[in-house]
Amino acid sequence: MMGDGAMRQDGVLVRITGYDEGRVHYYGVMPNGHATQLTFPHQEVLDIGDVMLVGTDFYVKAPESAWPLKSRVGVVRRALDDCVILETSDGLEILEGDYPQSIMPGNTVEFTDLFGIERVLWPTAIRPGESDHDDDIKQYRITPSDDPSLTFASFGGYEQVIVRAKELIETQLGNSAQMRAIGAKPIKGVIFTGAPGTGKTHLARIIANVADAQFYLVSGPTIVSKYVGDSEETLRMIFAAAQSDRRAIIFFDEIDSIAGSRDADTNGVGKRLVAQLLTLMDGFASKGNVVVVAATNRIEDVDPALLRPGRFDWQIPFPMPSEHDRLGILRVQERALRTEGELPLADIAARTEGWSGAEVCAIWTEAALVAAKDNRGAIRSDDLMTAFERVERRPELRRHRM
Repeated sequence: MMGDGAMRQDGVLVRITGYDEGRVHYYGVMPNGHATQLTFPHQEVLDIGDVMLVGTDFYVKAPESAWPLKSRVGVVRRALDDCVILETSDGLEILEGDYPQSIMPGNTVEFTDLFGIERVLWPTAIRPGESDHDDDIKQYRITPSDDPSLTFASFGGYEQVIVRAKELIETQLGNSAQMRAIGAKPIKGVIFTGAPGTGKTHLARIIANVADAQFYLVSGPTIVSKYVGDSEETLRMIFAAAQSDRRAIIFFDEIDSIAGSRDADTNGVGKRLVAQLLTLMDGFASKGNVVVVAATNRIEDVDPALLRPGRFDWQIPFPMPSEHDRLGILRVQERALRTEGELPLADIAARTEGWSGAEVCAIWTEAALVAAKDNRGAIRSDDLMTAFERVERRPELRRHRM
């Protein structure tokens, strides 16, 4: 080795990462991440982690401060047998190799790509039996409601849709054991299709409430994470949690924003989510206690692979309500309000051709405002007609109907 004089600047830094039994050959890595092998003319006793400055005709042990490798900080998500999964500012990363046995999920650690975890900065850990995604899943879990209004009787019109929904509860969540005895596969998924405001999300909540099932509500803005892999992990945890429930419904609102056609995706995020959802739909062993329900306004944008039997087995269309449906919607809303006198419900149902169920319901809200403004405690016929005219004049609703 050279003496203790000034270090030469024409060499390359190498950090020792391993050696053979005779310490004849050493293995190292350079600051750019490239691996290299070193053989010194004289037997050297170097330890893993030593930094060497190596040139064409010299080699010298360098101080630790010469090595430019910087440590980083991450949170341990999983501690597996041969690697650790860390969440960093760059996303989820896999750190392969051995690590201290004391490391637990939830720990905030300092690490380097070369030497792995060097120390624990914050010891917060997830206790056995808990999940580090529990807090994430809570925002999707909606406990079955005791609201007596969430029944099929509160869903006006759409008799054929209601019949299909009741069949879903009876065959999948009620008679699943009989279906398995017959040898039939349970229904895994149902997709609701139709224009906005036709009651798709409302019916999904009713199904969960009537079936006394745990309800998981998933929408695009809440599931898509800036961290690579985090959205897929959350999906896996939701499916795992649902399967552990006595009964559960996983509802994907506007599934086209989560699982759009992979042919149209350019950034790769949608492709990963679709692939994960396909895997989960194929892989979860339904005991007859979980149904996946989805809703979309644009069925043509949903990835075709999701729509085949064995994934979303049923497609239930929600057309724009007919006059009969609109009258049913008006009557259902009337039961929840205080009214007086005879109301022109049939006339309004006839005059709202092309209106969605949500637009029809908006008439009652406007009518209540008119009555309240006049300091009255009940809705009258003229309130309802004034409300109809107000809603009809709304420019955004007029454009939608056109």
